Amino acid sequence: MLTMVLDIGGTAIKSGLYDNGELSAVRETPTDAKLGGAHVVERAIELIEAYRESAGFQRIGISTAGQVDAAVGRIIYANENIPGYTGMELKDIMEKKFRVPVAVENDVNAAAIGESIFGAGKGVSDFVCLTYGTGVGGAIFVNGKLYSGSSCSAGEFGGIVTHPQERDIAKGGMFSGCYEKYASATALVSRAKQLEPSLSDGRAVFAQQDRPEVRAIIDGWIMEIIYGLITIVYMLNPSCIILGGGVMEQPYVLEQIREKLYQHIMPSFRHVRIEKARLGNRAGMLGAAMLDVHGQL
Repeated sequence: MLTMVLDIGGTAIKSGLYDNGELSAVRETPTDAKLGGAHVVERAIELIEAYRESAGFQRIGISTAGQVDAAVGRIIYANENIPGYTGMELKDIMEKKFRVPVAVENDVNAAAIGESIFGAGKGVSDFVCLTYGTGVGGAIFVNGKLYSGSSCSAGEFGGIVTHPQERDIAKGGMFSGCYEKYASATALVSRAKQLEPSLSDGRAVFAQQDRPEVRAIIDGWIMEIIYGLITIVYMLNPSCIILGGGVMEQPYVLEQIREKLYQHIMPSFRHVRIEKARLGNRAGMLGAAMLDVHGQL
């Protein structure tokens, strides 16, 4: 069955067609998310219409930023990265527009589904998946199934409080003192820019990693990643942790996480494997293709 797939992120919307294990006609389009949720939905509709002109797809799978009630395809909550996206009835809008079944899932959940079927989680029944980018996203697999929690929002690992002394909701917001404020790729770049303004993205930072002062920043950031992983390991006791995001393409990062995490957890937990996500930026699209119309595997 030919499936139209979208992966809606704060920076770009990735789109393509899925059939029999393969993606084709993959494109990447700027989201212009700051223009708001209504604009993002219109941009998604325009993309789907362009594909429909050349391909008679039978269903649509959507991976998207924000917390998602997958059963009804509604955005439960989206932060200021996509203003006005909270409450968007994405499944209903798309089904009315295109008259085909539509499935919608959170982007990290969709990526984890993709990894569970095609990537690093294949054959693993209990694992967690984390992505490090603008924030820190997470997903949990238990007994081979995505665990969504009581309100479709399980795996919000970015909200783990790792720096309680910095916790100030009034000034810093709900995520003040939390994991994603210190362990995200955004946090790494923010630290590096304080050293040197030209270190304005992850590539620039790692291009200078042989400089002692830059290496010290990277090492400090890696320890921030470790602090959250310690909690996750002790709480969920997974057999595998899958780490995604562009920064995880750096061999040094993964090597250091493996080495340092095992030093900081009890021997009885050290069986946990640390794996790099294998599907790259196609994980969300592949996961979205595997959803049924009820938003489940």
